[in-house]
This record gives sequence, structure tokens and C-alpha cells, in this order.
Amino acid sequence: MLNGWFLWFILFWVVFLISMFAIGGFFMFRKFLKRLPKEDGMSELDWQDHYIKKTKHLWAEKEKLLLEELVKPVPELFRDIARQKIAGKIGELALKEQAESITEDLIVRGYIIATPKRDHKFLLKTLKEQKIDVSPYQGLFH
Repeated sequence: MLNGWFLWFILFWVVFLISMFAIGGFFMFRKFLKRLPKEDGMSELDWQDHYIKKTKHLWAEKEKLLLEELVKPVPELFRDIARQKIAGKIGELALKEQAESITEDLIVRGYIIATPKRDHKFLLKTLKEQKIDVSPYQGLFH
């Protein structure tokens, strides 16, 4: 029979493993759902890659640096994913508006639209740190 500290260690280890498997499974399932094709035959991630490839030539160095500054607050583990998602949304906006280049306005709008609403507080803080006036974009926050 198990007793004492070893019993508590085993119980802790079981709870820890189940928790880690649940968290990992959740993120894997979300990625799987994003990879599933929609009615048009392309998934969310396929469209994101498409927009990035179509607008890659529109990015100037200054705008790339601004995007890097905007994704700095994102934890390093998720930064690449956030950068891709935001760049994809910016590319989508640029193609819809037939922009000749990526501008600060497109970057800010794409950044706001691509960011989940629960993170808008951090988004506002980051934009203020970059000295970007958010008043023209208030409609995007709702």
C-alpha cells in the first residue's frame, strides 16, 4: 500500500501529466481546425499564407520593423504565429484595398483586427508605447 510522501508525489504526477496532455491537446486541436479546408477548398492558414505571398513585395523595411515592434509583447513561443496572423490580415486588407505599399495605417488596422478582443488592452498599451494615435481606429475595437 502506498502512503506518505510517495503517494502525494504519484497523485501530483498524475494530475500534472493529465493537465499537460489536456493543454497540449487543446492547442493541437485548434491548429488542426485551422488547417481544415473551408467551402472554397482552402483553410484559414492557406489563405493567410496566400495573402502574405501576394503582398510580400509591398513591405518596406520601416514597416517590417514596425510589425516586429508590435509583436514584441507576445511571448516568444507564440511570436511567430502572431506575426504570421497579423501579416496575413494586413496582406488581406492591402489586397482588398489594392494598396501600392504597406502603410502604417494598414499595419495598425490589420494588427487590431487580427488580435483577439481579450488582448485589446495590451494592444492599446503597445500602440501607445509606439506613439501611434488610436483615435482613428476606435471603431475597430468593438
